[in-house]
Amino acid sequence: MNKALGFVLLLAASTLTIAAQNTNSSTTTSPRPQTPNTNRSAAPPQPKPSGTGTPQKSAAPPAPSPKPAQKTAPAQVPGSDAVVAAFNRLIDGIQTADVEKVMSVYWNSPALTLFNYNGTVTKGWDQVRQNRLSSYPEIKNAKLDVRDLSVTMLGRDGAVVNCLWTQSQTYKGTPETAAGRMTLVFKRVGNAWKAIHLHTSPDSPNPASVPPSEQQASPSPKPSPTP
Repeated sequence: MNKALGFVLLLAASTLTIAAQNTNSSTTTSPRPQTPNTNRSAAPPQPKPSGTGTPQKSAAPPAPSPKPAQKTAPAQVPGSDAVVAAFNRLIDGIQTADVEKVMSVYWNSPALTLFNYNGTVTKGWDQVRQNRLSSYPEIKNAKLDVRDLSVTMLGRDGAVVNCLWTQSQTYKGTPETAAGRMTLVFKRVGNAWKAIHLHTSPDSPNPASVPPSEQQASPSPKPSPTP
């Protein structure tokens, strides 16, 4: 019960530039001096025919570096650990039949309300304590198994705890076992979490106490195969 690249891509752009140069120079083959023809101009560089030769490559712009991936940390529910700790203290107190440990988890108020496993209602911290003082001395070898624990936070100051439970114990020398569901409502009181309401219900209620609108039809038995 107890219980989150960045890649830097460097693109080196290589630029291949083909420069065309046309150098005009004249040489003399006659022994007599020649006068340069000032009317002739240097021939401009001739463009290469389309589709022939090696095409000129232009410099590719550097690719933008990708941003590092953002990691989203899972949201932490404030106070949930403290609620579970209070719940565990209550369970430990029940297993050890420790009245004071159990009552330290409950809200010390006349508004404390418990809906008991047997269908009764207990109101007020004082009454709950009196009931525990009278019954706990008769309980021996208590074992409480809690399953499917769920905690739902209601803001910063409230929480609901749900679970399934099975308890075995010896009461006044007689072994007994019970199982059911439990809902606890917790409230932050100062710096501590207190259980202000408990609702337990049997896992297998007495069919006689279930109203017809809530009853479920039992599946029809399958006929035995005929040899």
